[in-house]
Amino acid sequence: MSDATSSTRNRALPVATSTGLAAHAERTALTVLFTLSVCHFLNDLVQALLPAVYPMLKTDFALSYTQIGLITLTNSTTSSLLQPLVGLHNDRTPRPYALVIGMSFLLAGLLVIAFAPRFALLLCGAALMGVGSSIFHPESSRIARVASGGRHGFAQSLFQTGGNLGTSIGPLLAAFIVLPHGRTSLAWFGPVSVLALALLWRVGRWYAESGQARPRPSQAAAPATLPRAHVRRAIAVLLTLIFSKYVYLTSLTTYYMFFLIHRFGISSESAQLHLFAFLGAAAAGTFMGGPIGDRFGRKYVIWGSILGVLPFTLALPHANLFWTTVLSIVIGLILASAFSAIIVYAQELLPGRVGLVAGLFFGFAFGIAGIGAAALGQLADRTSIDTVYHVCAFLPALGLLAMWLPDPHKTRA
Repeated sequence: MSDATSSTRNRALPVATSTGLAAHAERTALTVLFTLSVCHFLNDLVQALLPAVYPMLKTDFALSYTQIGLITLTNSTTSSLLQPLVGLHNDRTPRPYALVIGMSFLLAGLLVIAFAPRFALLLCGAALMGVGSSIFHPESSRIARVASGGRHGFAQSLFQTGGNLGTSIGPLLAAFIVLPHGRTSLAWFGPVSVLALALLWRVGRWYAESGQARPRPSQAAAPATLPRAHVRRAIAVLLTLIFSKYVYLTSLTTYYMFFLIHRFGISSESAQLHLFAFLGAAAAGTFMGGPIGDRFGRKYVIWGSILGVLPFTLALPHANLFWTTVLSIVIGLILASAFSAIIVYAQELLPGRVGLVAGLFFGFAFGIAGIGAAALGQLADRTSIDTVYHVCAFLPALGLLAMWLPDPHKTRA
Protein backbone atom coordinates (compact mmCIF):
# COMPACT_ATOMS: atom_id res chain seq x y z
CA MET A 1 0.00 0.00 0.00
CA SER A 2 2.81 2.31 0.93
CA ASP A 3 4.67 1.51 -2.30
CA ALA A 4 1.56 2.17 -4.35
CA THR A 5 1.01 5.51 -2.62
CA SER A 6 4.64 6.45 -3.14
CA SER A 7 4.44 5.48 -6.80
CA THR A 8 1.30 7.57 -7.26
CA ARG A 9 2.99 10.56 -5.67
CA ASN A 10 6.04 10.15 -7.85
CA ARG A 11 3.88 10.03 -10.96
CA ALA A 12 2.05 13.17 -9.81
CA LEU A 13 5.21 15.17 -9.28
CA PRO A 14 6.02 15.88 -12.94
CA VAL A 15 2.44 17.02 -13.53
CA ALA A 16 2.59 19.43 -10.62
CA THR A 17 6.00 20.63 -11.71
CA SER A 18 4.78 21.13 -15.28
CA THR A 19 1.77 23.07 -14.04
CA GLY A 20 4.00 25.23 -11.88
CA LEU A 21 6.35 25.93 -14.75
CA ALA A 22 3.43 26.86 -17.00
CA ALA A 23 2.07 29.24 -14.36
CA HIS A 24 5.52 30.77 -13.92
CA ALA A 25 5.89 31.20 -17.68
CA GLU A 26 2.48 32.88 -17.86
CA ARG A 27 3.39 35.27 -15.05
CA THR A 28 6.68 36.07 -16.78
CA ALA A 29 4.92 36.75 -20.08
CA LEU A 30 2.40 39.05 -18.38
CA THR A 31 5.29 40.90 -16.75
CA VAL A 32 6.91 41.34 -20.16
CA LEU A 33 3.62 42.60 -21.65
CA PHE A 34 3.17 45.05 -18.79
CA THR A 35 6.77 46.24 -19.13
CA LEU A 36 6.31 46.77 -22.87
CA SER A 37 3.13 48.73 -22.16
CA VAL A 38 4.97 50.91 -19.63
CA CYS A 39 7.80 51.51 -22.11
CA HIS A 40 5.25 52.34 -24.82
CA PHE A 41 3.75 54.81 -22.33
CA LEU A 42 7.15 56.44 -21.74
CA ASN A 43 8.03 56.43 -25.46
CA ASP A 44 4.78 58.02 -26.61
CA LEU A 45 4.75 60.46 -23.69
CA VAL A 46 8.03 61.89 -25.00
CA GLN A 47 6.79 61.69 -28.61
CA ALA A 48 3.62 63.59 -27.62
CA LEU A 49 5.63 66.52 -26.28
CA LEU A 50 6.47 67.53 -29.85
CA PRO A 51 2.93 68.37 -31.08
CA ALA A 52 2.03 69.63 -27.59
CA VAL A 53 4.59 72.46 -27.87
CA TYR A 54 3.55 73.47 -31.38
CA PRO A 55 1.89 76.71 -30.13
CA MET A 56 5.17 77.61 -28.38
CA LEU A 57 7.25 76.74 -31.46
CA LYS A 58 4.88 78.74 -33.67
CA THR A 59 5.47 81.80 -31.49
CA ASP A 60 9.21 81.34 -30.89
CA PHE A 61 10.10 80.76 -34.55
CA ALA A 62 7.21 82.71 -36.19
CA LEU A 63 6.08 79.56 -38.00
CA SER A 64 3.15 79.22 -40.39
CA TYR A 65 0.65 76.37 -40.22
CA THR A 66 2.45 74.88 -43.22
CA GLN A 67 5.75 74.80 -41.30
CA ILE A 68 4.00 73.20 -38.33
CA GLY A 69 2.72 70.55 -40.72
CA LEU A 70 6.26 70.06 -42.07
CA ILE A 71 7.54 69.23 -38.58
CA THR A 72 4.88 66.53 -38.27
CA LEU A 73 5.59 65.36 -41.82
CA THR A 74 9.33 65.01 -41.11
CA ASN A 75 8.71 63.07 -37.93
CA SER A 76 6.13 60.82 -39.53
CA THR A 77 8.02 60.23 -42.80
CA THR A 78 11.22 58.98 -41.17
CA SER A 79 9.12 56.74 -38.96
CA SER A 80 6.83 55.39 -41.67
CA LEU A 81 9.50 54.64 -44.29
CA LEU A 82 11.70 52.68 -41.90
CA GLN A 83 9.11 50.73 -39.91
CA PRO A 84 8.25 48.05 -42.52
CA LEU A 85 11.97 47.52 -43.20
CA VAL A 86 12.72 47.17 -39.49
CA GLY A 87 9.83 44.74 -39.08
CA LEU A 88 10.87 42.62 -42.07
CA HIS A 89 14.51 42.52 -40.96
CA ASN A 90 13.64 41.52 -37.40
CA ASP A 91 11.28 38.79 -38.61
CA ARG A 92 14.25 37.24 -40.36
CA THR A 93 16.97 38.13 -37.85
CA PRO A 94 15.58 39.10 -34.42
CA ARG A 95 17.64 41.64 -32.48
CA PRO A 96 16.88 41.37 -28.74
CA TYR A 97 18.29 44.81 -27.92
CA ALA A 98 16.92 46.74 -30.91
CA LEU A 99 14.44 48.50 -28.63
CA VAL A 100 17.30 50.04 -26.65
CA ILE A 101 18.71 51.53 -29.86
CA GLY A 102 15.32 52.97 -30.79
CA MET A 103 14.90 54.66 -27.43
CA SER A 104 18.38 56.19 -27.74
CA PHE A 105 17.37 57.89 -31.00
CA LEU A 106 14.25 59.25 -29.29
CA LEU A 107 16.32 60.76 -26.46
CA ALA A 108 18.69 62.40 -28.96
CA GLY A 109 15.80 63.92 -30.91
CA LEU A 110 14.19 65.31 -27.75
CA LEU A 111 17.41 67.09 -26.74
CA VAL A 112 17.88 68.54 -30.24
CA ILE A 113 14.37 70.03 -30.21
CA ALA A 114 14.90 71.42 -26.70
CA PHE A 115 17.94 73.45 -27.74
CA ALA A 116 17.52 73.97 -31.52
CA PRO A 117 18.31 77.58 -32.49
CA ARG A 118 16.57 77.49 -35.87
CA PHE A 119 13.79 75.77 -37.78
CA ALA A 120 16.07 73.41 -39.75
CA LEU A 121 17.34 71.83 -36.52
CA LEU A 122 13.77 71.40 -35.32
CA LEU A 123 13.25 69.25 -38.40
CA CYS A 124 16.41 67.26 -37.56
CA GLY A 125 15.16 66.63 -34.05
CA ALA A 126 11.77 65.54 -35.37
CA ALA A 127 13.52 63.15 -37.79
CA LEU A 128 15.58 61.58 -34.97
CA MET A 129 12.42 61.02 -32.94
CA GLY A 130 10.86 59.42 -36.02
CA VAL A 131 13.78 57.00 -36.37
CA GLY A 132 13.38 55.99 -32.73
CA SER A 133 9.69 55.35 -33.30
CA SER A 134 10.43 53.30 -36.43
CA ILE A 135 12.52 50.88 -34.39
CA PHE A 136 10.40 50.80 -31.25
CA HIS A 137 6.91 50.11 -32.59
CA PRO A 138 7.28 47.10 -34.91
CA GLU A 139 9.76 45.31 -32.65
CA SER A 140 7.84 45.86 -29.40
CA SER A 141 4.59 44.86 -31.12
CA ARG A 142 6.28 41.66 -32.31
CA ILE A 143 7.59 40.83 -28.82
CA ALA A 144 4.13 41.52 -27.39
CA ARG A 145 2.70 38.85 -29.70
CA VAL A 146 5.43 36.41 -28.60
CA ALA A 147 4.43 37.00 -24.96
CA SER A 148 0.67 36.98 -25.63
CA GLY A 149 0.01 33.32 -24.85
CA GLY A 150 -2.50 33.21 -27.71
CA ARG A 151 -4.50 36.25 -26.51
CA HIS A 152 -3.27 38.37 -29.38
CA GLY A 153 -5.96 41.04 -29.20
CA PHE A 154 -5.49 41.50 -25.46
CA ALA A 155 -1.69 41.70 -25.85
CA GLN A 156 -1.88 44.31 -28.61
CA SER A 157 -4.46 46.35 -26.69
CA LEU A 158 -2.41 46.31 -23.48
CA PHE A 159 0.70 47.30 -25.43
CA GLN A 160 -1.04 50.07 -27.37
CA THR A 161 -2.96 51.39 -24.36
CA GLY A 162 0.34 52.28 -22.75
CA GLY A 163 1.23 54.31 -25.82
CA ASN A 164 -2.11 56.09 -25.91
CA LEU A 165 -1.89 56.94 -22.22
CA GLY A 166 1.53 58.43 -22.84
CA THR A 167 0.17 60.39 -25.80
CA SER A 168 -2.66 61.74 -23.66
CA ILE A 169 -0.49 62.73 -20.68
CA GLY A 170 2.19 64.37 -22.85
CA PRO A 171 0.11 67.52 -23.56
CA LEU A 172 -0.86 67.73 -19.89
CA LEU A 173 2.78 67.73 -18.79
CA ALA A 174 3.58 70.21 -21.55
CA ALA A 175 0.87 72.54 -20.23
CA PHE A 176 2.12 72.48 -16.63
CA ILE A 177 5.88 72.09 -17.16
CA VAL A 178 7.08 73.08 -20.62
CA LEU A 179 4.86 76.07 -21.34
CA PRO A 180 5.62 77.85 -18.03
CA HIS A 181 9.37 77.09 -18.11
CA GLY A 182 10.18 77.35 -21.80
CA ARG A 183 11.29 75.00 -24.56
CA THR A 184 14.57 73.99 -22.91
CA SER A 185 12.56 72.33 -20.14
CA LEU A 186 11.88 69.54 -22.66
CA ALA A 187 15.30 68.25 -21.60
CA TRP A 188 13.85 67.58 -18.13
CA PHE A 189 12.09 64.60 -19.70
CA GLY A 190 15.42 63.01 -20.61
CA PRO A 191 15.34 60.78 -17.48
CA VAL A 192 12.03 59.36 -18.73
CA SER A 193 13.84 57.98 -21.77
CA VAL A 194 16.68 56.71 -19.59
CA LEU A 195 14.16 54.78 -17.45
CA ALA A 196 12.66 53.29 -20.61
CA LEU A 197 16.17 52.30 -21.74
CA ALA A 198 16.72 50.36 -18.51
CA LEU A 199 13.37 48.55 -18.79
CA LEU A 200 13.88 47.71 -22.46
CA TRP A 201 17.29 46.27 -21.67
CA ARG A 202 15.56 43.82 -19.30
CA VAL A 203 12.96 42.97 -21.97
CA GLY A 204 15.77 42.35 -24.45
CA ARG A 205 17.50 40.04 -22.01
CA TRP A 206 14.26 38.07 -21.48
CA TYR A 207 13.76 37.84 -25.23
CA ALA A 208 17.30 36.59 -25.78
CA GLU A 209 17.08 34.01 -22.98
CA SER A 210 13.60 32.79 -23.93
CA GLY A 211 14.87 31.16 -27.13
CA GLN A 212 12.44 33.22 -29.26
CA ALA A 213 15.12 35.55 -30.61
CA ARG A 214 16.27 33.15 -33.31
CA PRO A 215 15.56 33.12 -37.03
CA ARG A 216 12.69 30.72 -37.79
CA PRO A 217 12.42 29.88 -41.48
CA SER A 218 9.28 27.84 -40.88
CA GLN A 219 7.60 30.95 -39.54
CA ALA A 220 8.19 32.84 -42.76
CA ALA A 221 6.84 29.96 -44.76
CA ALA A 222 3.62 29.62 -42.76
CA PRO A 223 0.68 29.04 -45.09
CA ALA A 224 -1.84 31.81 -45.63
CA THR A 225 -5.40 31.21 -44.51
CA LEU A 226 -6.92 32.90 -47.58
CA PRO A 227 -6.18 33.00 -51.32
CA ARG A 228 -3.56 35.58 -52.19
CA ALA A 229 -5.98 37.81 -54.11
CA HIS A 230 -8.31 37.96 -51.10
CA VAL A 231 -5.41 38.82 -48.82
CA ARG A 232 -4.31 41.66 -51.09
CA ARG A 233 -7.82 43.08 -51.25
CA ALA A 234 -8.20 42.84 -47.48
CA ILE A 235 -4.85 44.56 -46.87
CA ALA A 236 -5.85 47.35 -49.30
CA VAL A 237 -9.13 47.85 -47.43
CA LEU A 238 -7.35 47.90 -44.07
CA LEU A 239 -4.86 50.50 -45.30
CA THR A 240 -7.73 52.65 -46.58
CA LEU A 241 -9.36 52.45 -43.17
CA ILE A 242 -6.04 53.41 -41.57
CA PHE A 243 -5.97 56.42 -43.92
CA SER A 244 -9.43 57.47 -42.76
CA LYS A 245 -8.67 56.94 -39.08
CA TYR A 246 -5.27 58.62 -38.94
CA VAL A 247 -5.95 61.65 -41.11
CA TYR A 248 -8.87 62.44 -38.84
CA LEU A 249 -6.83 61.76 -35.71
CA THR A 250 -4.00 63.98 -36.91
CA SER A 251 -6.49 66.80 -37.46
CA LEU A 252 -7.14 66.62 -33.72
CA THR A 253 -3.66 65.88 -32.38
CA THR A 254 -2.01 68.60 -34.52
CA TYR A 255 -4.64 71.33 -34.91
CA TYR A 256 -7.29 70.77 -32.24
CA MET A 257 -5.67 73.29 -29.86
CA PHE A 258 -5.51 75.92 -32.61
CA PHE A 259 -9.15 75.21 -33.47
CA LEU A 260 -10.27 75.68 -29.85
CA ILE A 261 -8.19 78.84 -29.38
CA HIS A 262 -9.43 80.35 -32.65
CA ARG A 263 -13.10 79.37 -32.33
CA PHE A 264 -13.69 79.82 -28.59
CA GLY A 265 -10.88 82.17 -27.53
CA ILE A 266 -9.55 79.93 -24.74
CA SER A 267 -5.94 79.95 -23.48
CA SER A 268 -3.21 77.55 -24.61
CA GLU A 269 -3.24 75.87 -21.19
CA SER A 270 -6.98 75.29 -21.38
CA ALA A 271 -6.65 73.95 -24.93
CA GLN A 272 -4.02 71.49 -23.67
CA LEU A 273 -6.52 70.17 -21.10
CA HIS A 274 -9.16 69.66 -23.80
CA LEU A 275 -6.62 67.78 -25.90
CA PHE A 276 -5.77 65.65 -22.86
CA ALA A 277 -9.46 64.72 -22.49
CA PHE A 278 -9.61 63.57 -26.11
CA LEU A 279 -6.37 61.59 -25.90
CA GLY A 280 -7.39 59.97 -22.62
CA ALA A 281 -10.59 58.75 -24.25
CA ALA A 282 -8.54 57.40 -27.15
CA ALA A 283 -6.40 55.43 -24.68
CA ALA A 284 -9.49 53.87 -23.12
CA GLY A 285 -10.87 52.99 -26.55
CA THR A 286 -7.61 51.32 -27.53
CA PHE A 287 -7.72 49.00 -24.53
CA MET A 288 -11.33 48.04 -25.21
CA GLY A 289 -10.83 47.18 -28.89
CA GLY A 290 -8.52 44.17 -28.52
CA PRO A 291 -10.45 42.08 -25.96
CA ILE A 292 -13.76 42.85 -27.72
CA GLY A 293 -12.21 41.67 -30.99
CA ASP A 294 -10.94 38.47 -29.30
CA ARG A 295 -14.46 37.73 -28.08
CA PHE A 296 -16.78 38.87 -30.87
CA GLY A 297 -14.59 39.09 -33.95
CA ARG A 298 -12.16 41.74 -35.12
CA LYS A 299 -14.10 42.56 -38.30
CA TYR A 300 -17.04 43.86 -36.26
CA VAL A 301 -14.79 46.04 -34.13
CA ILE A 302 -13.17 47.52 -37.25
CA TRP A 303 -16.53 48.17 -38.88
CA GLY A 304 -18.13 49.74 -35.82
CA SER A 305 -15.11 51.83 -34.89
CA ILE A 306 -14.55 53.59 -38.22
CA LEU A 307 -18.11 53.98 -39.51
CA GLY A 308 -19.69 54.34 -36.05
CA VAL A 309 -17.88 57.60 -35.37
CA LEU A 310 -19.33 59.37 -38.45
CA PRO A 311 -22.35 61.06 -36.77
CA PHE A 312 -20.09 62.58 -34.12
CA THR A 313 -17.47 63.91 -36.56
CA LEU A 314 -20.23 65.54 -38.63
CA ALA A 315 -21.62 67.28 -35.53
CA LEU A 316 -18.33 68.50 -34.04
CA PRO A 317 -17.66 71.57 -36.29
CA HIS A 318 -21.09 73.00 -35.37
CA ALA A 319 -21.02 72.49 -31.58
CA ASN A 320 -20.33 74.92 -28.74
CA LEU A 321 -17.30 74.47 -26.45
CA PHE A 322 -19.02 72.05 -24.05
CA TRP A 323 -20.39 69.79 -26.77
CA THR A 324 -17.14 70.02 -28.76
CA THR A 325 -15.38 68.56 -25.72
CA VAL A 326 -18.01 65.84 -25.28
CA LEU A 327 -17.97 64.93 -28.97
CA SER A 328 -14.17 64.78 -29.06
CA ILE A 329 -14.20 62.36 -26.11
CA VAL A 330 -16.76 60.13 -27.81
CA ILE A 331 -14.80 60.27 -31.08
CA GLY A 332 -11.57 59.30 -29.32
CA LEU A 333 -13.24 56.43 -27.46
CA ILE A 334 -14.82 54.88 -30.57
CA LEU A 335 -12.23 55.62 -33.24
CA ALA A 336 -9.22 54.39 -31.25
CA SER A 337 -10.70 50.95 -30.65
CA ALA A 338 -9.96 49.87 -34.25
CA PHE A 339 -6.17 49.82 -34.39
CA SER A 340 -5.48 46.78 -32.18
CA ALA A 341 -8.12 44.83 -34.09
CA ILE A 342 -6.65 45.92 -37.45
CA ILE A 343 -3.11 44.86 -36.47
CA VAL A 344 -4.13 41.41 -35.21
CA TYR A 345 -6.52 40.89 -38.16
CA ALA A 346 -3.70 41.67 -40.61
CA GLN A 347 -1.30 39.37 -38.74
CA GLU A 348 -3.83 36.56 -39.14
CA LEU A 349 -4.01 37.30 -42.87
CA LEU A 350 -0.20 37.07 -43.15
CA PRO A 351 0.95 34.45 -40.62
CA GLY A 352 4.66 34.40 -39.90
CA ARG A 353 5.04 38.07 -40.87
CA VAL A 354 4.31 39.60 -37.47
CA GLY A 355 7.05 42.24 -37.53
CA LEU A 356 6.44 43.12 -41.17
CA VAL A 357 2.72 43.61 -40.58
CA ALA A 358 3.31 45.71 -37.48
CA GLY A 359 5.91 47.80 -39.29
CA LEU A 360 3.71 48.22 -42.37
CA PHE A 361 0.65 49.36 -40.46
CA PHE A 362 2.42 51.48 -37.86
CA GLY A 363 4.56 52.96 -40.62
CA PHE A 364 1.61 53.67 -42.91
CA ALA A 365 -0.35 55.15 -40.01
CA PHE A 366 2.46 57.52 -39.05
CA GLY A 367 3.27 58.35 -42.65
CA ILE A 368 -0.29 59.16 -43.62
CA ALA A 369 -0.65 61.17 -40.42
CA GLY A 370 2.38 63.25 -41.41
CA ILE A 371 1.18 63.79 -44.97
CA GLY A 372 -2.27 64.60 -43.63
CA ALA A 373 -0.84 67.12 -41.17
CA ALA A 374 1.05 68.92 -43.94
CA ALA A 375 -1.98 68.92 -46.26
CA LEU A 376 -4.32 70.11 -43.52
CA GLY A 377 -1.84 72.86 -42.62
CA GLN A 378 -1.95 74.08 -46.22
CA LEU A 379 -5.74 73.95 -46.14
CA ALA A 380 -5.83 75.95 -42.89
CA ASP A 381 -3.45 78.61 -44.27
CA ARG A 382 -5.46 79.02 -47.47
CA THR A 383 -8.92 78.93 -45.91
CA SER A 384 -9.33 78.71 -42.13
CA ILE A 385 -8.78 76.27 -39.29
CA ASP A 386 -12.56 75.70 -39.16
CA THR A 387 -12.54 74.38 -42.73
CA VAL A 388 -10.20 71.56 -41.69
CA TYR A 389 -12.88 70.04 -39.45
CA HIS A 390 -15.67 70.52 -41.97
CA VAL A 391 -13.64 68.56 -44.55
CA CYS A 392 -12.34 65.84 -42.20
CA ALA A 393 -15.83 65.17 -40.81
CA PHE A 394 -16.61 62.94 -43.81
CA LEU A 395 -13.52 60.71 -43.58
CA PRO A 396 -15.14 58.03 -41.36
CA ALA A 397 -17.61 57.29 -44.19
CA LEU A 398 -14.78 55.19 -45.68
CA GLY A 399 -15.65 52.67 -42.95
CA LEU A 400 -18.26 51.30 -45.39
CA LEU A 401 -15.36 49.51 -47.11
CA ALA A 402 -15.13 47.15 -44.11
CA MET A 403 -17.93 45.11 -45.71
CA TRP A 404 -15.29 43.77 -48.13
CA LEU A 405 -13.17 42.29 -45.35
CA PRO A 406 -13.23 38.46 -45.27
CA ASP A 407 -13.34 36.37 -42.10
CA PRO A 408 -10.11 34.29 -42.06
CA HIS A 409 -11.47 31.82 -39.48
CA LYS A 410 -14.67 31.06 -41.38
CA THR A 411 -12.77 30.73 -44.65
CA ARG A 412 -10.28 28.30 -43.08
CA ALA A 413 -13.14 26.23 -41.63
